[in-house]
Amino acid sequence: MAGPEFNAAESALLSRYFTNLDRPVFALRNLPEVVKGALFSRYSRTEKSLRRVLLDEFINEPDSGFERLAGTPPVDDDMVAVRRAEEFYERVLVGYGDDSVAELAGAHLAVEQTSTLAAKALEDSRIGISPLEKSTRYVRFDRPGLDGRYLYYRGPELAHADYERAADALFDAYSSLVEPATMAIRERFPQEDGETDRAWKSATRAKALDLLRGLLPAGTLTNLGLFGNGRAFEYLVTKMAAHELPECRRLANDLHRELSLVIPAFVRRALDDRYGRPSAERMELVRERVARHAPSPLAWEGRGGVQPGVMLVDYDRDAERKVVAAALFPYSNQPLQEQTGDPAAVLDALLADRANRRQRVPRALEHAQYEFEIVANFAAYRDLHRHRMLTQERQLLGTALGYDSPPGLADLGMESRFVSAVEAAADVHHRLERDTGPALAQYLVPLAFHVRWYFRANLREIYHLCELRTTPQGHPDYRWVAQEMFRRVAEVHPRLAGYATFVDMGPGDELERRSSERKIDEKLSALDHPVR
Repeated sequence: MAGPEFNAAESALLSRYFTNLDRPVFALRNLPEVVKGALFSRYSRTEKSLRRVLLDEFINEPDSGFERLAGTPPVDDDMVAVRRAEEFYERVLVGYGDDSVAELAGAHLAVEQTSTLAAKALEDSRIGISPLEKSTRYVRFDRPGLDGRYLYYRGPELAHADYERAADALFDAYSSLVEPATMAIRERFPQEDGETDRAWKSATRAKALDLLRGLLPAGTLTNLGLFGNGRAFEYLVTKMAAHELPECRRLANDLHRELSLVIPAFVRRALDDRYGRPSAERMELVRERVARHAPSPLAWEGRGGVQPGVMLVDYDRDAERKVVAAALFPYSNQPLQEQTGDPAAVLDALLADRANRRQRVPRALEHAQYEFEIVANFAAYRDLHRHRMLTQERQLLGTALGYDSPPGLADLGMESRFVSAVEAAADVHHRLERDTGPALAQYLVPLAFHVRWYFRANLREIYHLCELRTTPQGHPDYRWVAQEMFRRVAEVHPRLAGYATFVDMGPGDELERRSSERKIDEKLSALDHPVR
């Protein structure tokens, strides 16, 4: 059995900054915000645990200035101040019922070794919580855990005879292809003049991992960093307690325990008998009642399944007039319905001359609404799900809708290994679905399989999502979805779409990360950091 991760000296030091050193859910404390932000930023691109990152790359890094930044543990006077603040919030929350006060305090939370499925549940909050997850583009997922086994979820509810064998086979396929795919890509895209070794190796490795991520099952373990306010965390804990997956229900208790150590007043009601538990029980009851009225699920019919697609289900026929009226409203004392103007002139005044996509379009565009139904692979959904300012819901992940085999693997002559591994997992998934139910069977489904979901978004968010997700360095799978969404909008509202000048409808870069890695080198050079 593996020993503790930290020795006695390391544990004594780290205990100042984390609520525990031996559990996968823990909170940060006694750290400046700048250190927390840097930690979580680094977190998404490393295989290390967050505590190890702090120890190796901040505390033990020469000239980091960490001790000067981090200071020392709170003294008694500081603790008195904390207690007084807690007493104040308790009076307001309980005595006056002002829930918005819970948005004035927040917490950084790390959740490690949790499944990709549970990560989606944790990231599903739209407002108040900011997540960052380990990247399938920058991190290999075949590194074994301390016990020597692949890192995927093995809860007691998945004690099925075929589950671990099938999951191991997917990881074996992934692991066996990483190096051959990387070498083949480097032969196809040799290092160019002026390109650093670092940039070339990073771009080519990212390409290989992008091609292979579809082999990873949804039970693959990942790490998350969450920052949120008390109100959002309270609801997240309650919602997780109602989830259909036992893993998520256990996480609700883990989250609640750790948050109670840093923002206790704000999560006290999350699982209490008066508010939290009854709310969770009602969520479960509603889910069960509605599910009884749903049509029967489709069955797996082989690779083809349902073709990926983006359908505009509904849109606002009067969108242009509404956007123009909303744009004029702040500059007039007339009612909204009486705001009129020349649409071409008003839209040009509102949207022309944006220099880059970070110059956000005005709020008036939120008056145009669009609803999309999308079928794409779960890996693409995993990326697009993180967009917040929209309404979305997905169906259970299964195998009935078919899967995608990356065209790049066929070009490299490596498609057959990918296909055989994915289809073997699909066969086992059918047995798992029959024996454990569709919710638990999701853990085995490779990310290459299609899932159906909907987005209901306003035009302002369409601009943001499509301009961000169509950049040439983006993954081809989600890039295609964003381009198709924009095409549908442009078909019904060409003038409104015409100002989204930073949506890239081109074919993208063959080696997606090459340009971005060069820009990173330029920035490093500007900071006087040598690159090779």
